[in-house]
Amino acid sequence: MGILNVTPDSFYDGGKFNSVDKAVTQAIKLAEEGADVIDVGGVSTRPGSEPPPEEEELRRVIPVLEALKGSLTTPLSIDTYRAGVAEEAFKRGVRILNDVTALRGDPRMGEVAAQFDVEVVLMHMKGTPRDMQDNPRYEDVVNEVEEFFKERIDYALRKGIKRERLWIDPGIGFGKTLEHNLVLLKNIPRFKKLGVPILVGPSRKSFVGMILNLPPEERLYGTMGSVAWCYIMGVDMVRVHDVRPVREMIEVMERIKWSG
Repeated sequence: MGILNVTPDSFYDGGKFNSVDKAVTQAIKLAEEGADVIDVGGVSTRPGSEPPPEEEELRRVIPVLEALKGSLTTPLSIDTYRAGVAEEAFKRGVRILNDVTALRGDPRMGEVAAQFDVEVVLMHMKGTPRDMQDNPRYEDVVNEVEEFFKERIDYALRKGIKRERLWIDPGIGFGKTLEHNLVLLKNIPRFKKLGVPILVGPSRKSFVGMILNLPPEERLYGTMGSVAWCYIMGVDMVRVHDVRPVREMIEVMERIKWSG
């Protein structure tokens, strides 16, 4: 999953693609580099961020989605927790919802996703982007995230979303300390037992920076290490800024895995 942030304030690429022309050019580049999905988002969820009004989110993403309809065959995902934004995206052919609130951010979201029969990524987040990194605590982070997913999957099914449309995402960096993130990545097999595909978004995040003492611009190699781990653990998709190096690494790992 290639990341396309059409925001002015995302932690790594904020402001780089916040015009329609720049966003379309980047989307085409991500597709050419081998993205299986392109995730379009108009709201930064970096720690401490404040969300813009829904009208502003629509203003950012809808012209980009309109422009991409005739420019791209790669499937699109909408990164939003607002049902109104999701609905407008689905009307324009988007087939995947990436919801950082796991359908908790808008009471209409479950029904809208079921109505359009889209795939839905349920992500774990403790708190909100505004406060999620203010001393997050867990008794047992793996158990608590696992129980969260069980409840959210049941909720989605009750709303009419088909089980085969569901994904889960442990929410690396969303209300977690460095140690929480590492333990969650180490325990991916626990989440595999829930029987739905797993998406992980490790790209250039602060846990990589904490380990290597590097800013976002210098976290590619650390990201690659986390992606390699995700592949070995059986993660089904990774959400990244840098599609080509990740695609090439996974292709080599695939050839090794299936050789002989």
